Amino acid sequence: MNYFIINIGKTRLTLIMLLFLLPSFAWSQADRKYIRQGNREYSKNKYAESDISYRRAIDKNRESADAVFNSGDALYKQNKFEDAGRQFVKNHEMNDDRNKKSASLYNLGNSLLMANMVKESIDAYKGSLRLNPDNMEAKYNLAYAQDLLRQQQQQNQQSRDQDKDQKQENDDKNKADQQQQEQQQEQQQQQQQQRLSREDAERLLNALANDEKNVQEKVKLAKAQKAKTGTLKNW
Repeated sequence: MNYFIINIGKTRLTLIMLLFLLPSFAWSQADRKYIRQGNREYSKNKYAESDISYRRAIDKNRESADAVFNSGDALYKQNKFEDAGRQFVKNHEMNDDRNKKSASLYNLGNSLLMANMVKESIDAYKGSLRLNPDNMEAKYNLAYAQDLLRQQQQQNQQSRDQDKDQKQENDDKNKADQQQQEQQQEQQQQQQQQRLSREDAERLLNALANDEKNVQEKVKLAKAQKAKTGTLKNW
């Protein structure tokens, strides 16, 4: 009797454990179902539909790192590079396997590169290679991104030099225009002063001419009076 009771107790305990495990198993099966569906859609280039399926898998199992990774791939194929990058970051944080973490960083580097975040993509590729040094694609993309960054830096430097030269040219032109304006103003002042000087000279000459005319008239008048006086004396 005691033996029977002990067996019943163990059986009940086992059944309870199974009841707790069944929902988890069902959820796991559900998320794999949606992942497989997403993979089929992805293989047919139906990237938007595949992303929906991967997200349904995530809804069923928040710990499904594969669904998160595949969602990032589907977003990448839709040119949603920033959204894809966020999924690869999540996948990197969810995984413990070095190769999978390396793969997530490699895809993150691709997403960042396509989003024109070249410097950040270099860091992602380096992180991927630290986890998996044999990833030749990461090595190639790292070299490409580093070369692209150098080109961008050279172009930016050339642009800054051109802006500096343009600014210097504008400053020189403004300075030359200012000097020309000052010269024109000075010439106008000189011309005005010359006009005033000629006018003053003309007024002075006119005054002198009037004075001379007055003097001559006075001389003539004096001679006339003298002549008249002489005549009176002789008469």
